[in-house]
Amino acid sequence: MTHTSQRASHDHEAHAVHQHGADHDADGQAEILDLDAEVLAEHIASITAWLPVGADPRHIVDLGCGTGTGTFALLKRFPHAEVTAVDTSNSHLHRLLEKATAEGLADRVHTVQADLDATWPDLGTPELVWASASMHHMADPDRALRQVRNTLAPGGLFAVVELDGFPRFLPEDAPEERPGLEERCHAALARHHAEHVSHRGADWGAKLTATGFTVKAERTVTVNLGPPHTDAVGRYALSSLRRLRSGAAQALTAEDLTALDRLLDTEGPHSVLRRGDLTVRTERMVWAATASGG
Repeated sequence: MTHTSQRASHDHEAHAVHQHGADHDADGQAEILDLDAEVLAEHIASITAWLPVGADPRHIVDLGCGTGTGTFALLKRFPHAEVTAVDTSNSHLHRLLEKATAEGLADRVHTVQADLDATWPDLGTPELVWASASMHHMADPDRALRQVRNTLAPGGLFAVVELDGFPRFLPEDAPEERPGLEERCHAALARHHAEHVSHRGADWGAKLTATGFTVKAERTVTVNLGPPHTDAVGRYALSSLRRLRSGAAQALTAEDLTALDRLLDTEGPHSVLRRGDLTVRTERMVWAATASGG
């Protein structure tokens, strides 16, 4: 049972909004979203378990669902709920439905393909709206917040999850020939995002309050995994560093690019897949809010 929904992707953690040609890198984007879900499953589950809901919701909307990280975590957390998964990428929604079918959950998932920067689709009156790494991609997030407020059922909860950029994987003194390489890549990408993703790092608590929400709770989830690590962490690091390179390459020195390409060469002796010292380090910030008076 499929309608259609929204999605965007500018950096790998974006599950959300308007992007011209959003399916241009669907396979690479889908892979990293799936790895994110696999590697950080415990942390995502801790967020859904923490949500300050009253009665368990029966209808949930996942805004900017990607390949379903939040959708499946919410279905597991709320076994009697159905999820409307909204994204702008048809290929990601198709992948989500394939996974739902494989897990016997297709009757609990409805997809909506939509650009939330354009006409807002009819999403019913959900008791819970979940937006993970999607709000900062909205061209007009204040408008999107108002739309969510008007969509929520009375007393419903809006959960906003934002990520602290790409995870870090390498030790600070790695690689040996260019220590601190990963941090320089992050700094270059941060400058790029400052120019092109203006709402990244916004104070969502203040924005929610200004739009007529009451923030019921907020928290920061700190992730620091391994070593030792699973094979999935190596693939997650590889996919993340590839996307980091695509965003930061123009700002890196030739020496840094050479060192980064050695890490990305899966056949070479310096491949990130061969490193036993990888960790996964990142933070997720979560705000849970109701419409004021709700």
